[in-house]
Amino acid sequence: MLGPSHNTKAFCIRALQLPVRPTIKMLLSLLSLGFPGQGFAERPSKPIILSSSGGFQIGGKVIHSPYAANLTLSCDHGYMEYFLPNRPRKTSLVMWHSSSTQVWQNRWDGGPGFKDMFLRRNYPVYLWDGPRVGRANWACEPITYYPSYIDTANFGAWNFGPRFKEWWSDVQFPTENEEAWLQATSARYVEFDTKANVALHADAAAIAADSGRVGKSIVYLTNSAGGLRAQLTATKSNTTNIKGIVTYESIGYVFPDNINITAGPGGFGPYVVPLAEFKKLAKVPAIQFVWGDHRPENHTSVKESRLVAKLINQYGGNAKVLKLGDDAGLKGSTHIPFADLDNDEVAVLLDEFLETNRLDEYEEDDEKEEGESRIEK
Repeated sequence: MLGPSHNTKAFCIRALQLPVRPTIKMLLSLLSLGFPGQGFAERPSKPIILSSSGGFQIGGKVIHSPYAANLTLSCDHGYMEYFLPNRPRKTSLVMWHSSSTQVWQNRWDGGPGFKDMFLRRNYPVYLWDGPRVGRANWACEPITYYPSYIDTANFGAWNFGPRFKEWWSDVQFPTENEEAWLQATSARYVEFDTKANVALHADAAAIAADSGRVGKSIVYLTNSAGGLRAQLTATKSNTTNIKGIVTYESIGYVFPDNINITAGPGGFGPYVVPLAEFKKLAKVPAIQFVWGDHRPENHTSVKESRLVAKLINQYGGNAKVLKLGDDAGLKGSTHIPFADLDNDEVAVLLDEFLETNRLDEYEEDDEKEEGESRIEK
């Protein structure tokens, strides 16, 4: 297999070291450069150098046995896995899934996911499992699992196509790869999408945010129902550590109690909170609600995202809705666009969000040389 020529590599290096801030058009042009005989997934990447990695539980409570008061159980905690670059930027990216941390670890075809992509950009990365989910599944209440046979329903919910195995013609998924489909449908957890559990997740996440153990500049990257939980977390946090929220196809939104919105009975909202708590969302420096194409404007969650953004901005906030198709020209996005075959282009849009809102800066004692691009591939 042929590798990139020295001239091609030199061009890329010089381009990324231009003494000007790169635009999205420039970066997408660089990403589209072909390497002879080599696909993007196989392009050599610089090694990830970590100062440390690990994990910790946070939140939760200790309960006593109803039969023996001296017997206790520590439960309903969250679990945070962390990866800290050797030369970190100030902002921590907390990747918050709806169904499994795996969606952040790989592209649909097994290529690099956002975890590795943004570690290579020198962001501290945290993978979050909320209480009772995944590696934090020691619950304070009895849990019963019932098979729900949802593979067929997930095909449409994840926006692969209009009906089961009828793929959108432009879908960013390796449709001929049966193993990719098996991986997509099997690497999942029970989500516990109930109103009580959403609040439980937000409580634990707020404790984590306020503790300082995740840093003092946090951006939540969320998917699906994780977006609702992150919004609710911001209303519960008592510090200014949460600096940004980027929701990818959030299902469920938080509204203030001074408008004509009725709270939903289940785990997908709408959630209604006191106005004073809602205004905390307006104090988060930057919020972005992201949607793929094949999501019409009359989709309930799209409409809710636009209304919530309007309300946040009404109280002095900075919230925007980004349509990957209409606004950025990306076609065929699934419900999990950061795992799509074009996730490198989705990542560039996140680069722009972070840079625009000055969330891409390095630690003060390790600033990059003036003129060097902050975006590293």
